[in-house]
Amino acid sequence: MKNNFRKWTCATTVSFTLIASAAAHADNGAAAASAIKLDQHILVDQFGYRPQDPKVAVIRTPHVGYDASDTFSPGGTYQLRRAEDGTVEYSAAPVPWNHGAVEASSGDSGWWFDFSSVSRIGRYFVYDVARNVRSAPFSIDEHVYRNVLKAAMRTFFYQRSGSTDGGGAKPARFAGACWSDEPAYVGSGQDGEARDVTDQSNRSKVHDLSGGWFDAGDTNKYVTFAASPVHQLLTAFQISPGAFTDDFSIPESGNGIPDLIDEIRYELQFIKRMQFAADGSVALKVGSLGYPKASPPSSDRTPRYYVPACTSSTIAAAGMFAHASYVFGRIPTLESEAADLKTRAINAWNSYQHSALQEHCDSGVVKSGNADWSADAQHAAAVVAAVYLYAITGTPAYSEYLKNNLTATNPYRVGGWSRYVPQDGEALLFYTTLSNADQTLKKRIRADKLADSQRNDGIYGAGSDDLYRAYLNDEQYHWGSNEVRANYGNTNADLRTYSIDVRDTSAYERRALDTLHYFHGVNPFAKVYLSNMSSYGATSSINALFHYWYMPGTKWGDASSAACGPAPGYVPGGPVATAGSQGVPPSLMPPVNQPAQKSFRDWNGLIGNPQNSWVITEPAIYYQASYIELLSRFVH
Repeated sequence: MKNNFRKWTCATTVSFTLIASAAAHADNGAAAASAIKLDQHILVDQFGYRPQDPKVAVIRTPHVGYDASDTFSPGGTYQLRRAEDGTVEYSAAPVPWNHGAVEASSGDSGWWFDFSSVSRIGRYFVYDVARNVRSAPFSIDEHVYRNVLKAAMRTFFYQRSGSTDGGGAKPARFAGACWSDEPAYVGSGQDGEARDVTDQSNRSKVHDLSGGWFDAGDTNKYVTFAASPVHQLLTAFQISPGAFTDDFSIPESGNGIPDLIDEIRYELQFIKRMQFAADGSVALKVGSLGYPKASPPSSDRTPRYYVPACTSSTIAAAGMFAHASYVFGRIPTLESEAADLKTRAINAWNSYQHSALQEHCDSGVVKSGNADWSADAQHAAAVVAAVYLYAITGTPAYSEYLKNNLTATNPYRVGGWSRYVPQDGEALLFYTTLSNADQTLKKRIRADKLADSQRNDGIYGAGSDDLYRAYLNDEQYHWGSNEVRANYGNTNADLRTYSIDVRDTSAYERRALDTLHYFHGVNPFAKVYLSNMSSYGATSSINALFHYWYMPGTKWGDASSAACGPAPGYVPGGPVATAGSQGVPPSLMPPVNQPAQKSFRDWNGLIGNPQNSWVITEPAIYYQASYIELLSRFVH
């Protein structure tokens, strides 16, 4: 299904040095912690904190929702203790949040225990002296998120479709024995021989459209839906290049190119295949005519079809090609590839500019998501493409296009700058870094971002308006809420990244960090919003996803009970306040009839089952990229 909004238990022969080191670090000296009962009312980032960063544990007691009877009253003294021997590192009283008020969006009240002054490297837990209970153990370390980033980034490797040039295999050496698989969709009549769904018997229209990423829990591939993750991953690399090394345990590791770049190249090779040489236009999507089982993906032998070129996919590709050309052009071994991408970007741009705009290319015959973009979305995508085309060509016409169409972008239509359609706002901020940027336009963009940051609606800054320290407006608890939450963090962090002229950017960086901590367990479920992360140090993480591969009843169905569970590191869609109206049965509480933050359930309903778990737990490459960009800002 599609959002149009948008253990390690297996023995492996894989070169998982990073996994082994993560597990060893997580288990190091936990004797004192294991002797004390864990209480999931005491919430911390289950991976940990960097030494210099703020560190605040949240203690919760429910009042409203499925867990209203599960109350908790903390003792008067809380301690930070070292995990290996119980030594007390810090002690203080927890402070009531908002004078004991019940937060409407979570139905909880609570307390904060601030131990920010502690910077000593080590493993710790928060301890309630009177109750003799503790938090999950965690680390304080400068590189505490490095292996988490690797796990989150590796999900794109698991999402690879097979390629006719030999790519897309998931051998145990890299995937682990649990998630190894043969290349998917390279059989007869599949992606290497994809047929035009509008002219299925015409052999002249059969094309090799293999490779690329599965979009989400299904195995279809989209050009328009790839725009956000490709741009965000490229932006993440531009902002934090040191975070993305060449050792993420994917087939390209060790080739001298950062593995994030290799992963983007894999996707772009598919998008190149989607471009028609005759006119530069780009096909819209590739997939099946139904909802075939794909567990594992290579087991699906159904025919595959593509939706022909559309102006939305063409302008989306123009932007991705141009952005990648800019980034790849700064990597010496990729200069020729950057040049090819530049040519392709210009051809796609010209095709878009000389074509009548189309908004109804996708009839829905190829399942599942409607990949069309509205006219407004296409106009905004053209501005994004113009920014990166100007960066790689210096041609004044592209800068003029930006100047004349600036307000078509999402920051000028929806507040919050980059929380929705993040590539729009991020492209504008990138433009301001160019040495040949129009100075008047540069000043306007920076001033407009500054003005946006002064909004008084909970989007910006680290205030006390949320018990869990990562406020999300109630209307953002829709399908894919975790993507928007991550981008709340990113749009705050951008104030420091781009040196926007505010007096003090620390509150914005703190907001970004607190958003990260929310993903890592500081939330009403005391759960890390990533799949199967116990070997990375998580005490409680997502066990099940709505994904055609990780179906219920298979060895991948549930990390708490099945032999393998889903691969580590996937970000699910997140809480949806309207889950009941989205087809989730009323008997499932949660997610139905809950406060917004509790509108989540860790489960995977059967495909075809009316439980509609895809609304809540389906992962997607765009959710993943938003989280990765946020996380990478704090990995160096």
